[in-house]
Amino acid sequence: MSGVRIEICDGVAVVTLDRPQRRNAFTAAMGHALGRAYRDLDVDAAVRVIVLTGAAPAFCAGADLGGGTATFDGPDRATFSASPVDPPAFALRKPVIAAVNGHAIGIGLTLAMQADIRLVADDARYAVPQVRLGVVPDAMAHWTVAKVAGMSVAADILLSGRTFDGVEAVRLGLASRCLPAAEVLPAALTMATDMATYASPTSMAASKRLLWDAAIHGYGPARVAELETELHLRVMGSHDAVEGMRARLDHRAPVWAALSSECQDRTPS
Repeated sequence: MSGVRIEICDGVAVVTLDRPQRRNAFTAAMGHALGRAYRDLDVDAAVRVIVLTGAAPAFCAGADLGGGTATFDGPDRATFSASPVDPPAFALRKPVIAAVNGHAIGIGLTLAMQADIRLVADDARYAVPQVRLGVVPDAMAHWTVAKVAGMSVAADILLSGRTFDGVEAVRLGLASRCLPAAEVLPAALTMATDMATYASPTSMAASKRLLWDAAIHGYGPARVAELETELHLRVMGSHDAVEGMRARLDHRAPVWAALSSECQDRTPS
């Protein structure tokens, strides 16, 4: 009923926006369900990597416009948020890969921009068209797009509301790879399974946190060097640091420890 489906296999959780009859158009219920899924999966020891995708043939067609001209009527100030998914994907400890396997419009694309990695369909349509509807971009897009792809790209797509394809999304720096639509989710699953198997959960969490905190707080190189040193002091000599080298020498998959509680909080200040 929420429009969000979860499947877990081999350390990878696939979270699917699941309203295919409406091209996964986004609702308030989906926002609450996606936030709840993120929170639950982030503390689930069986999950090491999260993949966000949409039930074919689209990723997410944007906000559900079923309300017609009343869709953007004045909301309740006490309950409305332009960022309806809490926490955002970048706030999780675990990597989030957006397998954007079809059209992603409006909040469909702005939610994908909160992920750590994006794979897109080459011939799908992408846009953040809110300015063409008399409203403004959402889900922190004014920050995520500028941080991921730069201010010029953010101004280009957010202020124009124009539509572009997956090839241009990669060229603009909004995504890592573009593939035929049917290959996007399999490629994301291959990437996620490789990460879940061969990358230490604690190391991924620490690196992700520093990557995003550096963007959020504007850390310079010297501060990043200090924080990298602090993180090295935490992990060097740990089970995973020993196991990683032992597995490399033995030519086998490593057996990682559970995600360290030390990585539950933000990067040390």
